[in-house]
Amino acid sequence: MTKITQLGRYEVISEIGQGAMGIVYKARDPLIDRIVAIKTINLGLALDEKEEYEGRFYQEAKAAGRLSHPNIVTIYDVGKTDEVAYIAMEFLQGREIRDILNQGAKLPTREVLDIAVQIAQGLDYAHEHGIVHRDVKPSNIMMIRDGHIKITDFGIARMESASVRTQTGMVLGSPKYMSPEQVMGKSIDSRSDIFSLGVMLYEMLTGNAPFTGENVNAIMYQTLNGVPPPPSKVDASVPEMLNFIVAKALAKNVDDRYQSAKELAGDLRVCRDQLAPVTNAIVTSDQVMSDRQHVASSDVSGDIVPLPTIGLSPAFDSASATMRLAAMTASGDVVDELSKTFKMVRPSVEEINQSVSKVKINTAAINSSEPPANGASKTLFVMVALVVIILVVALLN
Repeated sequence: MTKITQLGRYEVISEIGQGAMGIVYKARDPLIDRIVAIKTINLGLALDEKEEYEGRFYQEAKAAGRLSHPNIVTIYDVGKTDEVAYIAMEFLQGREIRDILNQGAKLPTREVLDIAVQIAQGLDYAHEHGIVHRDVKPSNIMMIRDGHIKITDFGIARMESASVRTQTGMVLGSPKYMSPEQVMGKSIDSRSDIFSLGVMLYEMLTGNAPFTGENVNAIMYQTLNGVPPPPSKVDASVPEMLNFIVAKALAKNVDDRYQSAKELAGDLRVCRDQLAPVTNAIVTSDQVMSDRQHVASSDVSGDIVPLPTIGLSPAFDSASATMRLAAMTASGDVVDELSKTFKMVRPSVEEINQSVSKVKINTAAINSSEPPANGASKTLFVMVALVVIILVVALLN
């Protein structure tokens, strides 16, 4: 194969590696003396393949080229030389998140959250511009200087106005990071990217992918049916709040998932900020979520109630949940400090009482014809016995 030394006006310096659709080169733009990365695709294919790949290739250039965001790779130019089409883009000096994870060393939780927040910010910007990435995975995320994150490879991105549309039923993406709707070949939207980021977040926190299998079919089956253990069960150092954030990102039903990457980024920031060194006047995420677990995991009878970790309600919000819990369990000064931190209004007495009432026995259920749960039955029996004793003592006196 002839060695390529020139692509359009770009002078090829060296081969960087193999991309998803062709070779990636390091090159120089002589007009402005700038080093760029050149992504190529060989168009010497059968006619039908050539049209599909060339269309998708230019779609990537068009999609990413109209995005200008600190967390998305910058596209400079697109062109074609003989049977080779190319995109000139920002030359990134750094490492793929895939390479970092392959080392086996677990990243600190705060660093994981920094990475996830930046990815969510970039995706939110793309989604606002009508672009779904469709292939969010560690090998498409680059970490450059000072932990700065760049999303790359919009090669199978879909734009609302794209002339090359993915046919319904065609599965594109990487199996381990696909959303359930992507696995089934259904129409997808921005919430599919959120699921894929949730898979990445789980893997960065635990070192394990949430959905695994011996082959592609097994992985897809797990994605559709499997429920991974909460991250804190795999690594006890993971804050409890992250169990809820990951669970919401990985909800099978798109309506139970985060509805925007902006919403996900907000919860991740709240969790990250609570990991920072704090004074005694601030409730840490571990303290707050420990209280949350205590309230949510036991009813008034003392019987343990399992905590949900998958398929959370769309109404879940980490910041407001934390505020309500703090109002129930912490001092006034702490609640005021949290209110300033979250930029939220302090919960009223009525809101606090509503939160407390959720863990009390449903009196309507007790008065119904159905027998109450064992714990409720014991509590009711004790209450009735106490009333009888008090009445007897009063009569005797």
